[in-house]
Amino acid sequence: MIAFADQDGLDASALLGPEGLIARRFEGYEYRPQQVEMAVKVQQALREKFVLAVEAGTGVGKSFAYLAGAIDQALRKGGRVCISTYTIHLQQQLLEKDIPFLQEIVPGDFVACLAKGRTHYLCLRRLEYARKRQRSLFEDEGAELTRILEWSRRTEDGSFSDLGFVPSMAVWHSVQSEHGACRGRKCSSFRECFYWRARRKLETADLIVANHALLFSDLVLKQNGAGVMPEYRFVILDEAHNLEHVAEDHFGISLSRFSIRYLLDSLFHPRRRKGLLGPEDRFKTARQRVRMCRRQVQVFFAQVQAWYDHAGGETAGRCEPEFVADNLSDSLRQLRRELQSLAKQSDSRDEPFELVRVIDRCKEIETDLKTFLTQSAPGFVYWVETESNARKRAVLRSAPLHVGPSVRACLLEHYDSVVLTSATLSSGPAEAGGFDFFAGRIGLEEYQSLQVGSPFDYSRQVRLYIEANLPDPNSADFVPQAARAIEKYLLKSEGRAFVLFTSYAMLRRFADALREWIAEQQMELLVQGQGLDRARMLAAFQSLPRCVLFGTDSFWQGVDVPGEKLSNVIIVRLPFAVPGHPLIQGRIEQLKEEGINPFYGYQVPMAILKFKQGFGRLIRRKSDCGIVAVLDSRILHKSYGRLFLEAMPECPIQIEDEPSF
Repeated sequence: MIAFADQDGLDASALLGPEGLIARRFEGYEYRPQQVEMAVKVQQALREKFVLAVEAGTGVGKSFAYLAGAIDQALRKGGRVCISTYTIHLQQQLLEKDIPFLQEIVPGDFVACLAKGRTHYLCLRRLEYARKRQRSLFEDEGAELTRILEWSRRTEDGSFSDLGFVPSMAVWHSVQSEHGACRGRKCSSFRECFYWRARRKLETADLIVANHALLFSDLVLKQNGAGVMPEYRFVILDEAHNLEHVAEDHFGISLSRFSIRYLLDSLFHPRRRKGLLGPEDRFKTARQRVRMCRRQVQVFFAQVQAWYDHAGGETAGRCEPEFVADNLSDSLRQLRRELQSLAKQSDSRDEPFELVRVIDRCKEIETDLKTFLTQSAPGFVYWVETESNARKRAVLRSAPLHVGPSVRACLLEHYDSVVLTSATLSSGPAEAGGFDFFAGRIGLEEYQSLQVGSPFDYSRQVRLYIEANLPDPNSADFVPQAARAIEKYLLKSEGRAFVLFTSYAMLRRFADALREWIAEQQMELLVQGQGLDRARMLAAFQSLPRCVLFGTDSFWQGVDVPGEKLSNVIIVRLPFAVPGHPLIQGRIEQLKEEGINPFYGYQVPMAILKFKQGFGRLIRRKSDCGIVAVLDSRILHKSYGRLFLEAMPECPIQIEDEPSF
């Protein structure tokens, strides 16, 4: 019997069980005991208010399991729940399929809303200002602005995803909603404002669906008494294996010549003679300040590039404090002060808000630049990245060595319950400390864990091939010999394969070696980094017969290709992070100082998690079947290899060219 009164909530096991509400509603419903076990544990965590880490294999139906617990809180009026995902795909699944389905069958009312970042929404005040200043702001984007104006009169949502076309970055940035450019309740468009309308709707929600980036922005702001989302008491993070990476980006620095020059161009573009600082005489000094900043940006990043060309190869881009002279901060400061003066003197209602928006961004750049050059934030690594193209775009990057303290302070210690789930959270069995690596990296100290396997029959659906006699992947002989092995496995599956690499350099070498052979077999080859973005590559892969996709990092996870279209996953080498990368290098040094073996304490478990993600691309449904081929013989010959194999679902393993011992 399922109880739905507010004080009783929703019995998760009765909802998802073999005779539960879903089973009674739909003929052919497949009961999954792993899903019920997870749902019951999530419900317990939310009710009893503890932190829970759940690894649930592919096919468990994680979203229904944690939604049952979240809906239980809504029906019991236990408090608002924020559900955060890493990918848009999962957000869409929750909001367009899973939640509406449960709203339809659960006899109780609850409201779920999507939270978007503020800049996703159109600002009506800024649109009107841009329309009035169109000639001075834009060169040839008037048609786009007109289309946005027409759309603004019929859209209900007012967000970028509802726009129906993609305007230029300059046009959208001039009309998007932003905190620094908002007049709030004093704005004449406040009642019609799309952002504030969405915010008021969020206030009525029992479940808020967000992404990890927006969640972290909100968590940090809430520490300072603000926030971009309403208050919530419970947090559920799906795709939680990405949490450390998201926190790295959020708490770190990324500063490029492009980002600064784009800001300056929005003020005044010298060639187009367009921008916020129009032709009026009162802007003359400010335009001069922009020109000075532009010159100093050029000089500063030329210094950065020269340093990288001279010393970056030896340090992998890792730099010392004051590695170049700061010729830029003073120019930015002078520009900012001039803009502040203009904002105070302006008799326009709207202009000061546009100027304040730029002033705030200038201040952020000054702060980031000073922090980077002085390296004043302890526990961070600082490095320079460059792109190997004609522009040689240099980027200043920093990230914390350990995000755990920050994640613990803003998330784990502040909410009644936090549930973290993914198909890949552990690097081994839970009873043997399989969650320890993940927990340590994100600051989890007191928590409960649950590890449930997949309902898929891997012993029937998958065969794992391992090449025993290929050279070490670092050997010069590896590419030609491994290419022959790839040919063998592509013939087994008639293409229909993902070939996963750990670097673009190796991907390109294999693409050059195999392109002609693949064409001769009448197979189509898609190569990441050669014109198509990930979404279009996936669409092409699913539409083409006998297709082979060569992919790097972004194809190891978050990609769902069910059915025969993907029948083969080839893992070219074990996915160890590049030890020379400044951030990895810094973490290795830190672990050594703490007396921890960095290889077994960091590099191996991190590689196992990614290996599991790559393996998991193959089987997405109970009807799927195929092969996984591992070309890295170290999985057999090195002592750590067994740790990779032990972390895999049980399936038949075929050793190719088994060596004699």
